[in-house]
Amino acid sequence: MAAFNKFNSFSEFIAEKVFNLQSDTLKVMLTNTAPVPANSLKADIAEIAAGNGYVAGGIQVTVSSSAQTAGVYKLVLADGTFTASGGAFPPARYAVLYDDTPSSPLKPLIGWWDYGSQFTLATGESITVDFDDTLGVLQLS
Repeated sequence: MAAFNKFNSFSEFIAEKVFNLQSDTLKVMLTNTAPVPANSLKADIAEIAAGNGYVAGGIQVTVSSSAQTAGVYKLVLADGTFTASGGAFPPARYAVLYDDTPSSPLKPLIGWWDYGSQFTLATGESITVDFDDTLGVLQLS
């Protein structure tokens, strides 16, 4: 998978106790519009249209591990899979990770991955957002 790109506001949201990455509901959504580091909320991202197996807001991902060792915190997520059914997904290129739990700010962004080119999924096709099991999605030190 492509490298993780952090949204600038993520650092501030960590410092202001917006996230509890261990227990909050984390989701991944798809977009065909390039995210920029200055985006801070889900509403700043043009998500692909819901339908044909794609649910508005994307899919929930499961925290496999959320812990620190020797002063370095690592967040590990289980892979998430999108599958088209009943028709094709609209074109997408980016997977965006956000926190669905906080009410203020509403749905803060964490980071994104660029797949390098647009992809579409025909009925029955899937794409897996493959999070790094060894290094985790992100590390804080």
